[in-house]
Amino acid sequence: MRFLILSSILCCAAASAVAADIPPDQIIQKFASKEAEFRKARENYTYRQSVKVEELDPSGQVVQGKWEEVDDIIFGPNKTREEKVVYAPMNTLRLTITPQDLQDLRSVQPFVLTTDDIPKYDIQYVGKERVDEIGCYKFSVKPKQLVKGERYFQGEIWVDDRDLQIVKTFGKGVGYQKKSDDNQFPSFETYREQIDGKYWFPTYTHANDTLHFRDSNQRIRMTVKYENYKRFGSETNITFGDEVKDDKK
Repeated sequence: MRFLILSSILCCAAASAVAADIPPDQIIQKFASKEAEFRKARENYTYRQSVKVEELDPSGQVVQGKWEEVDDIIFGPNKTREEKVVYAPMNTLRLTITPQDLQDLRSVQPFVLTTDDIPKYDIQYVGKERVDEIGCYKFSVKPKQLVKGERYFQGEIWVDDRDLQIVKTFGKGVGYQKKSDDNQFPSFETYREQIDGKYWFPTYTHANDTLHFRDSNQRIRMTVKYENYKRFGSETNITFGDEVKDDKK
């Protein structure tokens, strides 16, 4: 994908920081620690999130319904995180956007796997693969247990073997459901881009899938873009020392 190619010029120029013979468990611990750093850093960034969900005919050609929303993720006057809606035309979907869909949009599709999250998941090493010329460790990930009210990622992740951060995910959101529920969720693919030379940020999510409900099937296409990442505030500290005297004066 374009986003990873742009960054690979810098990332592939240096040798891998992780030796090939490191046990998978150590790789997991190392990248989970880096992901924890990234999650904390991302909380200090503003960005624009654009979402488009389209209902398609079975051939995938004709748009039958659409939901769009553009939000600015910003900090309010009291420095708390806020979502400001800047564009929201009329929703013409026949499907219903559920709270679980919104939860997936916020936390599952831009999936982050930190040290605190590891106990929740069964993580299996698959092997080494290249993603747009970037050397990666590939892992399969699935939740060990579905807790009511929680959403989880299930699928595959690709971890850059140099920066030890997730650069691509493919899977879907899963969670506990009652037998009477008929919620269906699409498989999606998320790519990250190195924004500030240190962390890989989610920049693009795409899904083109058919949802199989009890009484009908519906093909959907979803696109999410994360743009204009900007760091909020500064961590620079200014310290003042003793007065410097000039003997010539």
